[in-house]
Amino acid sequence: MAVALPVADTDMIAAPPTGALVAELIRDPAAAELIWRQIEGDPQSVQTPYQRFDWTMAYLRARGLAGHARLLILRDGQGRARILLPLVMERRFGLHIARTVGDSHANYHLPLFASRDATTIRADDVIAALRHAGQAAGIDVYALQHQPRFWDGTANPFALRGEPEASNGYGLTLGSDPEATVRRVFSADARKKLRSKERRLIEGQGPVVYRRAESAGETARFLAAFYTHKSARFAAMGIADPYADASIRAFLTAAAAGPKPALEFHALCLAESGRVLATFGGAVTGRRYSGMMTAFDPDPEIARYSPGDLLLHHLVREQSARGRLGFDLGVGEARYKASICDETIELVEAIIPVTLSGRTYGALRQSLVRVKRGIKRDPRLYTAVQRLRRIRRA
Repeated sequence: MAVALPVADTDMIAAPPTGALVAELIRDPAAAELIWRQIEGDPQSVQTPYQRFDWTMAYLRARGLAGHARLLILRDGQGRARILLPLVMERRFGLHIARTVGDSHANYHLPLFASRDATTIRADDVIAALRHAGQAAGIDVYALQHQPRFWDGTANPFALRGEPEASNGYGLTLGSDPEATVRRVFSADARKKLRSKERRLIEGQGPVVYRRAESAGETARFLAAFYTHKSARFAAMGIADPYADASIRAFLTAAAAGPKPALEFHALCLAESGRVLATFGGAVTGRRYSGMMTAFDPDPEIARYSPGDLLLHHLVREQSARGRLGFDLGVGEARYKASICDETIELVEAIIPVTLSGRTYGALRQSLVRVKRGIKRDPRLYTAVQRLRRIRRA
């Protein structure tokens, strides 16, 4: 078997004695920037926007996690990097847990596959390599959330034995003709209602413009509006606002910076005053826009015209016109997702134990996932849990 070449700051290079893969665990993910960018820039790669180098590093640095991060590289017998998986090492319940990067801010935690062929690597070989690497690095268990069963028509070997999660993702395929795509995605009745709402919005509030943030100033303005609108929404629901965290705000600003940002922000604004009526932010690659966050002005005089729906209608057309092939609206059920998406992205949580303690943790974690799934998919139970949450926060 060929031995992979060392990379700077590599903790170890290990492989099962008879395994098909060599596992590298790199202490500083930034040290692997060159190979990381080469793979993510290859049109043959299989990836989500959340494993881009820029998205991952912006998150790790803003959250103060860079020192706890590792990059797992799985190489074949010829030493070629086939799979990249960014991880964060967490000490919890007395265990060393390797988690995917991004928490709930990343809708999908699919590893970065160098090619479609890399997705056909046997799950048993992947698991064997991860366990052997985990033994050498002192990892008790890998907890890999939000693993899509399929992505861009290919199966994900990391999801083969995962536990179905409480919610799935929702997406659609964009066409090369923007107008034809809009007609396919939005029914004739929906388009008619949106035209009427936009007309009445203009009559009542003045001309509107759809904008994509193209400067740091625009990004800051759209984010400020998003934070205000989302905070009001969470307060009304009795839910803690995750965007109130300064490190999350720093992450969003950093990921949206640069000539090829990892995040794109779009907004519907009043043309004269610049007032932001709705915002939409998404993680991007050259081929996909993945919705991460959206909010709209709760003012009844604005909300009555469904500014979020107007922005989404424009966004689908704009992304198609720019040549992107995939569009998704992230994890979780919502009316606006069901109304336009024609693909359900099934998600699982993959638990790969390394030690006996990790196996115990995995069994408990999977039981918890089953309970959460049962509550989320039972309308009566879910309503009761939401009511209890509001009472506790009152």
